[in-house]
Amino acid sequence: MSQAEQRQKLREGQGFIAALDQSGGSTPKALRLYGVEESEYASDAEMFDLIHAMRARIAQAPAFTGDKVLGAILFEMTMDREIGGKRAPDFLWQERGVVPFLKVDKGLADETDGVKLMKPMPDLDALLARGVKAGIFGTKMRSVINAANPAGIEAVVEQQFKVGRQILGHGLVPIIEPEVTISIADKAEAEDILRAAIFAQLDALPEDQEVMLKLTLPETDNLYEALVNHPRVLRVVALSGGYSREEANARLGRNTGVIASFSRALTEGLSARQSDAEFNATIAKSIDDIHAASVAG
Repeated sequence: MSQAEQRQKLREGQGFIAALDQSGGSTPKALRLYGVEESEYASDAEMFDLIHAMRARIAQAPAFTGDKVLGAILFEMTMDREIGGKRAPDFLWQERGVVPFLKVDKGLADETDGVKLMKPMPDLDALLARGVKAGIFGTKMRSVINAANPAGIEAVVEQQFKVGRQILGHGLVPIIEPEVTISIADKAEAEDILRAAIFAQLDALPEDQEVMLKLTLPETDNLYEALVNHPRVLRVVALSGGYSREEANARLGRNTGVIASFSRALTEGLSARQSDAEFNATIAKSIDDIHAASVAG
């Protein structure tokens, strides 16, 4: 019954989704922000040990519970490791009441038509089967939009939903993430094109299937409200996208029905040098602030 309980929690819960899925390319930056320099590890294995220690510390913080954190997105390596003596997905759901998701994309291809599509994922079916076995509820995959180019945005959304249907075939719920870069001059125009492309794909889904959407906080407040209410959408979540936590929370609070799925904005202010008391107080404040913004709309 846990999957039905997890789906209900995500649909009705008052909270947000933590993004703890930094991959090989983004891990060094995440560690630097955490106060760990590249000189402090000599191999990828040591690097991933350090980032796992950070994630485990967050997941075991007293404030990191399903009361305010509805779900957490994990890196593939995190899924296979332990937190608190249990496999990470089991720890999250059984001990914390937090629904586990898995990042499945393998990074971005070179830019074409103002966008970066996802790289091919030839081993995706095998990874999804492992995820199901490990107790994963859903997945996340990211593309990037750098210009209001209709052909490029259409290609991004088409690829996302094509892979999404493959994920749905394994009984998992995909988080579709076509990120619009926050610094582009034509961001608002790109978001209008993106919304229309997403609607077309959602309307083509069978009635018994649902996806989640992870979108950049829009320039026009409530631009995605109709997506929030679409019958094929379980939940719309927002990425922080490089905004400070203060700015991200302010924008989020102006978008009805959208909840956070923050990564860097969640971990802002955390340091490997903090005592447990300092660390726990800092992450508790982050969780409280992001939760408040997520329920404000």
